[in-house]
Amino acid sequence: GGPNVSTAMAVRQQHGHDESMHTCAPPDAVVWPQAVGQVQELAALCYRYRVPMVPFGTGTGLEGGVNAVQGGVCFDLSHMDAIAELSLEDFSVAVEPGVTRKALNSHLRGTGLWFPVGTVGTGTASGGAMAGTSGV
Repeated sequence: GGPNVSTAMAVRQQHGHDESMHTCAPPDAVVWPQAVGQVQELAALCYRYRVPMVPFGTGTGLEGGVNAVQGGVCFDLSHMDAIAELSLEDFSVAVEPGVTRKALNSHLRGTGLWFPVGTVGTGTASGGAMAGTSGV
């Protein structure tokens, strides 16, 4: 509850569209989970009551994926922005879903590594990269 949940129309509209041509389709509520356990609990509740779940990073997508065409709960993952692990030996980094490309590259500064993926603003690095490298 409290600052981690909103049903305000302005917030819902902000989370109901991205950079695509699609018209706004706001969710019924927006939540800002702080940890994986909270995401799991919220997802279990949504599943139990058949409420659609819509993930939200920064809203810079071009496909309309954040549009809540059937309402539901928007999971804004921007507060989950920790960089958990960096391995210079195997060029890998474990990040939470709210880590932006800009924040990741700031963390990598001085290591000789950088994350060049991301042609739209400073959007989240993980979601688009996973979709782009998963064969989807």
